[in-house]
Amino acid sequence: MALPRQHETSSFLARPLRFITGASWLYPFKGIYYFVAHPFLYPLLRARLLPCFLLSLFVLVNLFLWTYLPQVAFLAIFHGPLAWVNAAFLVLGEGAAIVALLFEAFLVDETLVDVFDAVLLKQGFEELIADARVLDEAGNDPVQRLGKLKRSAVYSPFSFRQIAEFIVLLPLNLIPIAGTPLFLILTGYRAGPLHHWRYFKLREFVKKEKKSFIRRRRLRYTWFGTIALILQLVPVLSMFFLLTTAAGSALWVADLEEQRRQQEAQQVVTPEYADDPV
Repeated sequence: MALPRQHETSSFLARPLRFITGASWLYPFKGIYYFVAHPFLYPLLRARLLPCFLLSLFVLVNLFLWTYLPQVAFLAIFHGPLAWVNAAFLVLGEGAAIVALLFEAFLVDETLVDVFDAVLLKQGFEELIADARVLDEAGNDPVQRLGKLKRSAVYSPFSFRQIAEFIVLLPLNLIPIAGTPLFLILTGYRAGPLHHWRYFKLREFVKKEKKSFIRRRRLRYTWFGTIALILQLVPVLSMFFLLTTAAGSALWVADLEEQRRQQEAQQVVTPEYADDPV
């Protein structure tokens, strides 16, 4: 008789733990650990590492060399001593926008799709990937199993509108103290759902389903997008964090899919009641 109560108690105590460990803002950090802990993902990084490292370094060095001090001088009018810090965020933001444009030219998005799909394969969601690309059963690891795409795949849709919005929001950094956090959160609000664009395509969501799915998780997507953006602003390592964030995004999808599986398993069809004739 005590077993059901004990089970209910353990389930009740497990909820806060799941709430904490499943917080959306943790997934970009989980992606870093997962990427480092799984060497089968390393070839995807090596293929882009050197050119993108040099590209990031070139862009940031030139921005700090030619634009940092003028922006410090301008921000000092409004921010005083904080101008040195806020100007650094402003330059890093400008660098992130430029590097994002150039990364697209290096077809990094294709690599992000591979990272995303490989993580889902490793986590046991082969059926989610199988309809979208050929899977090689002879592969020794998830990356080697990734075959030809059956249809065009995009990890996160790229458009000049996103870059334009990013640039339009950059002046928020001019606002003392609150400006930089506001810039990060608003940008994260817009960018968060884009990290699951590949997932929406795999689930074949129509526009209405996608909007409903995002709306129910809007705050969680905002936090995910904000942390992902902060990692993108880390000088030189932005390419690495771009890949690890894709891994974190896939880990979040894996948890969402696991929850969906459990919910579907718990749905029991109850037969309609009918009186037995006497």
